[in-house]
Amino acid sequence: MPLPRKPTVHDLRIDVDGQSWQRSGSGHGSIEVAFVDALDEKWVLMRVSGDPSSRVLVYDTFEWECFVDGVRKGEFDDAV
Repeated sequence: MPLPRKPTVHDLRIDVDGQSWQRSGSGHGSIEVAFVDALDEKWVLMRVSGDPSSRVLVYDTFEWECFVDGVRKGEFDDAV
């Protein structure tokens, strides 16, 4: 039995521009996140402001909590 795939923004059937986006900074290259309820679940959307492709990544709450935990523990401090 194949694993279920994670939905895309299209699958979630939401208006991306209508979401309440929170920004990490100002200008192009800032990370923006939005928290949405869709398909009877909670999702976290992430995008980069100014991305000409308008890509939006979709994370479930477990993935998001793991990411935030890693940030708090400094796992990404050497990424720059």
